Amino acid sequence: MKSLLKKLLVVLFAAVVVIQFFPPRRNVSATVPGPQDITALHPTTPVVKAILAESCYDCHSDNTRYPWYTRIQPVGWWMQHHVNEGRKELNFSQFGTYTPKRARKKMDETIKEIKGGDMPLSSYVIVHRAAKLDPVQIQQVVDWANGVKASIPAPAVP
Repeated sequence: MKSLLKKLLVVLFAAVVVIQFFPPRRNVSATVPGPQDITALHPTTPVVKAILAESCYDCHSDNTRYPWYTRIQPVGWWMQHHVNEGRKELNFSQFGTYTPKRARKKMDETIKEIKGGDMPLSSYVIVHRAAKLDPVQIQQVVDWANGVKASIPAPAVP
């Protein structure tokens, strides 16, 4: 029994070592913010830019700040999957590529998520305490998102 356990531990250790050679592709772009970034296309105060950078952009842009522990697999894989899902839902770096209908919908969803306390995710805030939004910051982001939404052309009525 001890021999079997010892062999299993050796195999497990070897597997952990091997997977370190297969890190995920990191989410980092050369241009920050890029020409399609929401802050490049819509008026954004420095305060709101700072809030977005601290609380939103790690999962919802083309530029993620990776903590040290994401260099350890499988944590890095899990984190990158989470980032990919967040960007698929809303990518502020690619906001300019959205249709007006989609852009307005994303701003409605952003407002709802922020006001409801669902964003940033509690699992993110646990590790990134500065990302937690206070009531003033929530209102600043909501006001900004409403302004962005108002500046997006409404669909034509037939």
